[in-house]
Amino acid sequence: MTPTTPVSAWASDFDVLAPEYLADPFGIWDELRTSCPIAHTERRGSTWLPTRYDDVTAIAHDVEHFSSLEVAVIPFQGEAPAEPVLPYGLPPISADPPLHTWTRRLLLPWFSHRRVQGYEPMTRALCARLLDGFADSGRADAARDYAQQIPVRVIAHILGVSPDLADTFTGWVSDVLEFADDPERRRQGVHGLLEYFMAEMAARRAAPGDDLLSELLRTEVDGAPLDDRLVLGQAALVLIAGVDTTWSAIGSSLWHLATHPDDCRRLANEPQVMDLAVEELLRAYSPVTMARVVAADVEFGGCPMRAGDKVLMNFPAANRDPAVFEHPDTVVFDRAHNRHVAFGAGIHRCAGSNLARMELRVALEEWLRRIPVFRLGTDEVTWAGGQVRGPRRLPVVFA
Repeated sequence: MTPTTPVSAWASDFDVLAPEYLADPFGIWDELRTSCPIAHTERRGSTWLPTRYDDVTAIAHDVEHFSSLEVAVIPFQGEAPAEPVLPYGLPPISADPPLHTWTRRLLLPWFSHRRVQGYEPMTRALCARLLDGFADSGRADAARDYAQQIPVRVIAHILGVSPDLADTFTGWVSDVLEFADDPERRRQGVHGLLEYFMAEMAARRAAPGDDLLSELLRTEVDGAPLDDRLVLGQAALVLIAGVDTTWSAIGSSLWHLATHPDDCRRLANEPQVMDLAVEELLRAYSPVTMARVVAADVEFGGCPMRAGDKVLMNFPAANRDPAVFEHPDTVVFDRAHNRHVAFGAGIHRCAGSNLARMELRVALEEWLRRIPVFRLGTDEVTWAGGQVRGPRRLPVVFA
């Protein structure tokens, strides 16, 4: 089957970029969980799709059989360069131990609870400024005008790059993650992003700052500075992983509130519920699916996985598994036991989870403070998916 051929059997020929999967994957996961909990496809290469919580978390913890060297859900097309620009990939997310271990340690302090508390005032001020631009107009695109504008500017602040290039950064990330079946557009996004960071690294050497990029350039490991290509990969990772994922979570949460007025009313009137609500919205609308590569032939769950096969770490489906979550398709703000894996599981659990939680919480608090009642507009809501699922257009109206 070619990538554009309609799906005839989800168990043996799934396509995570099929229009029906992008619009509403939940029913597809429910069907697969009971009929074929680990689906398979040959589109874009041999790929497996687990849908049960226990299977997804077991694979996430099995770094011996399932490697993280290729985390892209949709593989890059075309010839690989003889000398890759990023020989280390995007560590730590696309690295196995030991590289994963020490590169992750370099990033963690920048996303600690203490550091994230320091980013909150500027995030709240940013949300307020964005709302000033449309709160009195009675309508907005909650995705483009708000959700997509927040994480990119926060990440720019952390990296020490210009927030004035937010739309450019957003375009590059979108090209890399959303246009997987357009290799030329994807390539342009990668090149634009890498060329920008190479220029920023040169500028930072001449005039270091107190930002993450400068810190990486100052860092030594075993008495030697970091390889420039490793610094470049880490900077690219922070931008790519910290932007689309969080704006998708914010956008999906606003979509939920726009379509569930009782939940919206409660969250606006009972701010003490917010922390639990954030966790529940992350569970119900988990944006991220990652990939693993089968390191050597292995049978898992009765499936004969071959070396080189891909396994899609379907964290969103795991978070809708009725074996783990009671009433999984219902958003329950006071859900007492919420062992969701929206941020992944195992050694690759998201290093920026503290930041993402803060941005989602502050974005919702500021929105509801100014716009406590809103609903979908008449224009169509559009969703992106594959690697990261979230609304790309979210027209809403309000008084």
